[in-house]
Amino acid sequence: MKLGIIGSGFVGSTAAYAIMLRGGASEIILIDKNKERADAEAADIRHASPFVHHVKVYAGDYSDLKGATMVIITAGMAQKPGQSRLELMNQNASIIRGIMDDALHYAPNALMLIATNPVDIMTHLAAKHAEEKGISSLRVFGTGTTLDTARFRTLLGDYLGVDPAHVHGYVIGEHGDSEVLTWSIIDIGGLPLKEFAELRNKKFDESVKNDIDDQVRHAAYKIIQGKGSTYYGVGGAISRIVDIIEHDHRAFITICTPVKEIAGVKDVTISLPHLVSSEGVLATLPFKLDEKETEELHRSASTIRNEISKLESS
Repeated sequence: MKLGIIGSGFVGSTAAYAIMLRGGASEIILIDKNKERADAEAADIRHASPFVHHVKVYAGDYSDLKGATMVIITAGMAQKPGQSRLELMNQNASIIRGIMDDALHYAPNALMLIATNPVDIMTHLAAKHAEEKGISSLRVFGTGTTLDTARFRTLLGDYLGVDPAHVHGYVIGEHGDSEVLTWSIIDIGGLPLKEFAELRNKKFDESVKNDIDDQVRHAAYKIIQGKGSTYYGVGGAISRIVDIIEHDHRAFITICTPVKEIAGVKDVTISLPHLVSSEGVLATLPFKLDEKETEELHRSASTIRNEISKLESS
């Protein structure tokens, strides 16, 4: 698979490295306005390929995207300590529009994966931009809460003493402060969460839930405070999504893509468990939340919709 990554900063270069380690592409092109940085990152990653998988990695221009199966957009202003993802909105909106014009010009048939924050809103802009050019919005999606869901499952697995791969639960809504942890539909190896906890004699009350919720919801802030930015987690998430696309796994994953309506909010881009394949987004997993979670999802979708409306009117 030929893959383009626009933005070779921490997220873009880490994603390229993770994809190379996984053997997720035969060719990776790094594109960045800082050509020297792109050249250096490409060389560094390429020199590691003999130890894992042979992947052609190089710095290029938008014209090199011709024939690409997928284009990943990570370019944009980085989130600063204490800054919310939504505060990045206006700074990154104009960047995304310009990138989409150039990327779609040279790779109109490629799937577009957005990782720039605030990812829900940037994905909405990118998808609408693609639609204006006659390209289905189902071929444009964002990383969404893929990483948040991984954090959720990891923390639950750690607490319960079970491999996170057997923890089935999702973080949905905004990739940000209003995200929703779907406690009511979690199962562990086929058993509802409450039954599994009782079986393993594990205390599981509101204090445990609140602690896990806090760690999931505020993970990025704590990491940014400690080291300036997050990139390993989202790089791994991007690599996983690329693997799904390359091998047509048809997996359910909490990426974000435009939906006509969710929880009473219309025309919004939000993270839900979507069925993803080499063709893009195929379907959305139907699920039943409890009343509290439904209200939280409505608030989360409304938060995103309100910010989108501000951009649309500017």
